[in-house]
Amino acid sequence: MNEAEVMKACGEEGIRQMVAAFYRRVRTDDLIGPMYPADDWEGSEERLADFMLFRLGSSNRYLETRGHPRLRMRHLGFKIGLAERDRWLELMSAAMEETAVPVAARAFLDPFFAQVADFMRNQADR
Repeated sequence: MNEAEVMKACGEEGIRQMVAAFYRRVRTDDLIGPMYPADDWEGSEERLADFMLFRLGSSNRYLETRGHPRLRMRHLGFKIGLAERDRWLELMSAAMEETAVPVAARAFLDPFFAQVADFMRNQADR
């Protein structure tokens, strides 16, 4: 499956629902929740949804509003080690389960999320 096929399987609304389900979990998470600005949950959710839609080839809104993703640079201010990476992936996996992301789309999204989450790591293993 490729990006266009993931978009066809999930649709924009499906991606936005997945991201919303993810952020519902993050808000109450004791490990990664505190990394997010408490006064900008909606903004965080919108940015991730826009990034995902951009990455999946559906929309350029992320580029138009934020410019190049520069994900690693944007996350350098947060201590991200194995535990944080794993928790992010756990919460995203649960969000995909909740929103019934099709198995074929998960075959693309699971390794994509794993690669990106690992790339965000900036702390040595503890």
